[in-house]
Amino acid sequence: MASDALKGLSALKLALMARQLRESAEPVLRADPIAVVGMGCRTPGGVESPADLWELLRDGREAIREVPADRWDGDAWYSTDAAAPAKSLTKWGGFLDRIDGFDAAYFGVLPREAERMDPQQRLLLEVAIEALDDAGLSEARLQGSRTGVYIASYHSDYAQMQHNDLAAVDARTLTGTLHSVVANRLSYLLDLRGPSLSIDTACSSSLVAIHLACQSLRSGESDLAVAGGVSLMISPELMVSLSKVGFMAPDGRCKTFDESADGFGRGEGCGVVVLKRLADAVADGDRVLGVLRGSAVNSDGHSTLLAAPNGLAQQAMVREALDNAQLEPHRIGFVEAHGTGTALGDPIEVEALAATVGQPAPGAGTCYIGAAKANIGHLEAGAGVVGLIKAVLALQHEAIPPQPNFTRLSHHISLAGTRLAVATALTPWPRGAQARCAAVSSFGVGGTNAHVIVEEAPALPAEPSPPGDGTGHLLPLSAKSPEALRAVAQRWAGFLTQGVVALPDAVFTAAERRTHHDVRLAVVGQSAQDIAARLNQFALGEDAPALASGQRSSIALPRVAFVFSGQGPQWHAMGRELLASEPVFRAVMTECDALLRPLSGWSLLDALAADEAHSRLGETEVAQPALFALQVALVALWKSWGIQPDGLVGHSIGEMAALHVAGVLPLPDAIRVVWHRGRTMQQATGLGRMASVGLSAEAADEFVTPWNGQLSVAALNGPRSVVLSGDAKALDEALDQLTARGVAHRMLPVQYAFHSAQMAPFQQRLTDELAGLRCAAPGVPVYSTVTGALLDPQPLDVGYFGRNVRQTVRFAPAIQAMADDGFDVFLEIGPPPGARRLDRRMPGRCGGGAPFADLAAPRQARARNPAAGLRRPVRRRPHAGLGRAPARRRAGGAAAGLPLAAQAPLDPPAPCFDPERFNGTGRGRAPLARPAPAHGEPEDAHPRG
Repeated sequence: MASDALKGLSALKLALMARQLRESAEPVLRADPIAVVGMGCRTPGGVESPADLWELLRDGREAIREVPADRWDGDAWYSTDAAAPAKSLTKWGGFLDRIDGFDAAYFGVLPREAERMDPQQRLLLEVAIEALDDAGLSEARLQGSRTGVYIASYHSDYAQMQHNDLAAVDARTLTGTLHSVVANRLSYLLDLRGPSLSIDTACSSSLVAIHLACQSLRSGESDLAVAGGVSLMISPELMVSLSKVGFMAPDGRCKTFDESADGFGRGEGCGVVVLKRLADAVADGDRVLGVLRGSAVNSDGHSTLLAAPNGLAQQAMVREALDNAQLEPHRIGFVEAHGTGTALGDPIEVEALAATVGQPAPGAGTCYIGAAKANIGHLEAGAGVVGLIKAVLALQHEAIPPQPNFTRLSHHISLAGTRLAVATALTPWPRGAQARCAAVSSFGVGGTNAHVIVEEAPALPAEPSPPGDGTGHLLPLSAKSPEALRAVAQRWAGFLTQGVVALPDAVFTAAERRTHHDVRLAVVGQSAQDIAARLNQFALGEDAPALASGQRSSIALPRVAFVFSGQGPQWHAMGRELLASEPVFRAVMTECDALLRPLSGWSLLDALAADEAHSRLGETEVAQPALFALQVALVALWKSWGIQPDGLVGHSIGEMAALHVAGVLPLPDAIRVVWHRGRTMQQATGLGRMASVGLSAEAADEFVTPWNGQLSVAALNGPRSVVLSGDAKALDEALDQLTARGVAHRMLPVQYAFHSAQMAPFQQRLTDELAGLRCAAPGVPVYSTVTGALLDPQPLDVGYFGRNVRQTVRFAPAIQAMADDGFDVFLEIGPPPGARRLDRRMPGRCGGGAPFADLAAPRQARARNPAAGLRRPVRRRPHAGLGRAPARRRAGGAAAGLPLAAQAPLDPPAPCFDPERFNGTGRGRAPLARPAPAHGEPEDAHPRG
């Protein structure tokens, strides 16, 4: 029933309807699979990505060390006597290397605000960006979206430090230290419009956050969710408190399930996952890392003690999660347990697992149990999400990591009669006929329990990457600063040299599934090795071929002008590569051929396929329709890639393409115009000559006056670049005079005198041929090269096309008018070498600053690679900022990206940050180390920062 039909119903009727629907639909809705489409993490052991985490887990390494000197004096706060006041029973834990580093500029945060931000806020921002980047979600796509943010955090070390120096508290302290802002700041910075919640259920917080995110997605409240947790150990007070409760292992290590288990070791870090309904992820072509099949959250209720686990509650939670997932217990092949390594908690948890997923069943294999806490410590608010990331990685790599610190099963635990086991070495876990599943558990000290079941990613049919065709690939990269861009280039170079992905897939990911920041780089190469070598050169500060970098202006979007070249640069093989490789281009060319053939009696496509010896592209009646078709096909191709003009200008015949693109002439009428125009002007062949001359417009007008109409100024191409046209003998005399004056000139290789007095009779013939032609008003601004100014919005009369043949081509004034009107990127549409010539002739302020890009390769390279020039606009001016529309779908679900973009998203390098040090004591100053209290002195007697 439509929502409008429900608005008039009473509460009682709605309640009854909801009850009926719930009974029939609720099991399906609860089981709606949720895709993990992105992951990011930072953990002890130098782990900065899920790939790093897998290496640590796979190798069975642990990352426990003594308290770093920049946190607190570990020795001063340490005592082996658990009863010693104000002392911790351990001075070991899992610590990150740097928690005061933060790239404030990347997030648009002022330095004075960054100083007041809890490092947990800073760390969460960076890891969330990495996870979203991993998901291929650009910031532009996220802006204003119904994306929910669910983040776990509960330590307040930094807030205590700030509040113990009340004189330093300012307007930024509040938002810098509130836990709610950990989630809210991400929503604010990215303009995310879904729920934004900070969750605190102690050690189960991040798994509860994931459960809530899934619920939001299943209910339709959110379309995308960012979920995770962050925890840092900034001061020692909590370590002291946990020691007094008896939770801490003296050696700071979790010895999960082991006979030597004597408490847990603390760790710190952050984990974030990006979630999406599986149906949406598949429809959107996302890379699915794993599938969350079901989850459950409950409470221990009234257990023996507030902080004591309740085995029966844990069993109920696991069963509820299985029920929600519509899965049988024997489907679970691995459980990432809470597994803190306490003598009480581990046995109760294993007993609950044995009673649920651990029961033997026909055909059921071993179910392994483990806990990453033995590798990296107990990450507390970040523990559950890191456990989920570990489970996803195990499914991806088809292996169960070995369990560190495990030599002998605790005598309090029995695995007899169960299918549970602890992996003591890297254990294969291959795919089979049925999808493998893992589960993750987290328990909070106050009794909140969470359990999530994750299944391996579905094996979707992959669209093969296009084979290499020798045309080259363009890889666009970006960052927020030049330093970060060099780091990005270095990472991508290493990534490409691994040889594990197809280059077209890498190009697609970089172009379509990354945020394009203002500091940009574009590199072209035939192979991954070519591009990697050039990226390494760039990273080292060396010049590299086929690579350009620059910074896009963030003040305003560029105004893009399409400049349609005139007759002259056409050549026999133009457009062939695009006809063979680009369906959009080929379709327009085919349509033009079908419209032209009844008028001309010859085939445009055949003319373009002829070899050089038999080519007719030197004939005006063939060249002009061919140029027109090529230009409108190129515009269609650029449009398919999301680049459209804000204004148009055309040089002579190029103006016909500009008028068609602007909507002045429908394609059948435009074809009719260019056919009659070319055929009529063909009749002028042999009647005159043309020459390019280095004079200003004023000097040229004065110079041709003595010839009394035998010579005309045919074109104004630049401040000191004109074309003279007219009688061949008169032109020879004129050039002799110019030689004597030392004025540069060049006779053009043509046998006609277009745009001169000789064209007057042809002007009238063309006007007669086009009688009855009706033009529409331009839908895109067109700058006329007949008048040198913006076309009047009123429809053109037929006489305009005659004037276009006879009168001076006022190209330079038209370009100057566009520049004066704010156009700052000029993209030539046509074959080479027109743009390079026009680039040098750009008048006024255009010549010094406006990016001018052509669409063709250098003439000497055309025979090898006619299509490579399509990469040149970015190659020459990557910072020009040509806007591209969101990826559209081609047949078969492929996303249209930059030229040669493939369809398969992959797992490329994470973004690079350029951190500064912020520690609440002033930028660049050494971080504070927390002093130990004097013997017998209360802990809070010492100021923190």
